[in-house]
This record gives sequence, structure tokens and C-alpha cells, in this order.
Amino acid sequence: MSVGTAARAIDRYRQLDSHTRNQFYAVLATRYDPKLDDIAKALETCKANRSPENLIQLVRAAEPPQQELLRQLNRAAHGTSVIVKMREEILRNSKTTPALSAVDADFEHLLSSWFNPGFLELKRLDWTTPAHLLEKVIQHEAVHEIDGWADLRRRLEPDRRLYAYFHPVLPDEPLIFVEVALLEDMPGAIAPLLDRSRPPDIDTKHFKVAAFYSISNCQSGLRGIHLGNFLIKRVAEKLKEEFPKLKTFCTLSPIPSLVRFLTVGPQWKLGRFTPKIMSQLESDWKELRPMMQRLSSTDEWLSNSSNERLTRLCAAYLLQTAPDELAPSDPVAKFHLNNGAVLDKLNVGADLTPKGIRQSFGMMVNYRYDLDKVEHHHENFCAGIIGTSKKIRDLLRV
Repeated sequence: MSVGTAARAIDRYRQLDSHTRNQFYAVLATRYDPKLDDIAKALETCKANRSPENLIQLVRAAEPPQQELLRQLNRAAHGTSVIVKMREEILRNSKTTPALSAVDADFEHLLSSWFNPGFLELKRLDWTTPAHLLEKVIQHEAVHEIDGWADLRRRLEPDRRLYAYFHPVLPDEPLIFVEVALLEDMPGAIAPLLDRSRPPDIDTKHFKVAAFYSISNCQSGLRGIHLGNFLIKRVAEKLKEEFPKLKTFCTLSPIPSLVRFLTVGPQWKLGRFTPKIMSQLESDWKELRPMMQRLSSTDEWLSNSSNERLTRLCAAYLLQTAPDELAPSDPVAKFHLNNGAVLDKLNVGADLTPKGIRQSFGMMVNYRYDLDKVEHHHENFCAGIIGTSKKIRDLLRV
């Protein structure tokens, strides 16, 4: 396919309505799959003679033709952005059309290569950044909503940082961005970090902690493409270069699935806790159940007895996070623990907004990144071992 033909195909695709686009995706699912007879023949040939040439032929036979089609379309101007939008639609439609899952796998395979972090550019966004890019930050902030330009400006002050990944062919489209607060101590609540009335700290001697408090994906079509883990590590290294006295790299993270897990009746991972701890967890849950059903009263969650019980239940839930998809796990916990972080501290009453109460009874968690040990902790997590602080271990005696 020539570049001109690819450009015309992209233009035609853009003119299609949603119904016709769905028909196009159905064609990809049915007519562009690998030919099983060709694969079988290449496999038998390779079994008989495992030469490099035969291995190459086997790989070529197994590759779905739609991957080559997408490569050809990608040659056109704006081809990459259109393919990302295609996948966004495929992801939405795959919920009702299971046959599209194989099509999506091919899109994900190619996009993972095209959006390899080695090809991406890390940029710091500040108040001098063009307005059209800052508008996209406001639009795509997914964790703590940005309430207009004044709110955004506070998040770009000298004691704050905002970094985003960009792809060379999409210079006006941030792919993912992270917001960082430079602090003296590890934060235990989100409100002070977002308080616009609090003046920025301009004394860099106070910057001992870099707290990642929000990370947002901007492109739904890149879901499943692992950008966030590389982003956090690169930003941490960049901050360390700028502020050598930074000692702690951590997050202040939501726990978006805690309420769902506890209110439906927690399913604890067999063998994870001792019988004594299991008995304590059951007692904690029964004691807090009436309050969990109300959800609305924040004062109840700040009493000492509720504080201790809720913290223990939350710790147990996060400690059974697993790399497999079957275990009941908090998605944010899985992201950071798989990324090599350590479960460090739980904070009751850290997010008393309606969203915070609705998601986690107002709780938030600090995950800590030891830059010299992230690979070690990642490998442990893949083996089912979660790195924890002494505070967490003492809480559950694990």
C-alpha cells in the first residue's frame, strides 16, 4: 500500500458513521485472521527442519494480516492518532462483541511497540506551556478534578511538578501525566496538597519528599499499554537530579475498590492470614458493618475504635493484592505494587470528599518507591510477596 493509498483509506475511515465503522471492525475480526492451514503447514515444515528460514516462515504465517494492514495505514499522516481512536472504539464495542477481542489483541500488540517508552518524550508542563496543552490536562485529570485555571496554576507552582509523556508524531496530545508535590514530610491527606489558598513553599531546603498524588491517562485507546510505571520512575530520577536532597519518593493514592470489597462481604485469600488475624478481621467487619452501610457520616470514621478497625481491614485487603486477574485486588494497589513500590502507610480521613467516602470511606494510602530496590520489589510481587513497612506488618503481625 502506498502512502497515498493509506492516506485515502484514513480519510474514508474518518467519514464513516459509527454503524459502518462497526462493520469495518467485524471485517477485521473475520477476514483478517491468520490462515490456520498455512500455520499448520509451516509448523510441520519447521518440525521437520528447524532452520532459520523455516522459523521465519512460521512466524509470518502466524501473524494476523490485519497487523500488516495497520502498519500500512500508520504510514499516512495522522495514521497513528486514527489507529489509537480505532482501538478506543474497539474496546468499547468488545464488551458486546466478544469476537473483537482478537482484533484488540493485535492493536495492543502493535501499539505497545509504537508507544514503547524509549520512543516517548518526557516534558515538564508549567504555566508557560501553551494553553491548548494545559486545557487537555484539565480535561483528562481523572483522580482529583481540576476546578479551572486557578486550581491548575496552584498545581504548577514551584513546590509542584507536572510531567507528561508525548509521542513524536502526536506532539499536541499528552499520553499520560503525573502530578507531584514537593514536601518536607510524607503527606497523610489530599486536601492540603490541593489547597489553593496555601502559598507555595519556595524554599528548596524543605523539599525532602516527592509525593505522586495523581496520575491520569489521556488516551483511552492506549489502555493496557504500560506507560505509567516507566513515567513514575523517569520522573523520580529527574527530580533526584534537580533536588539531590530528596530522600523519599512516595504516593498519596486512592483505594477506589475498598468500599465495594467490604460492603459486599469481604472474600479473604485462603492461607494469607493466621486464624487469629482472620478472627480479628471478621470481628472488625461485623462491628463496622452498620456504618459501612450508611457511608455518609465522616465523623464515625474518625473515632479511635473505627479508625483502628478500618485501617486493619484496609491493610488486609491491600496485602492480598495479587498479580493474577482472579484475585480481588484494588487496581491502584496492583499498579504500584507491580511497579516495585512498598505498601508504607494507611491514612484514615485522608480524602473526605464525597468521592473519597464513596470509594474508600475516606482512606488513602502511601506507597513508597525505593529507587534502588524497585526491580527487587517488582520481582517479589510477581512471586506473590508484597513489600511492606514495619507499620503495616505490626498492624497485622505478618
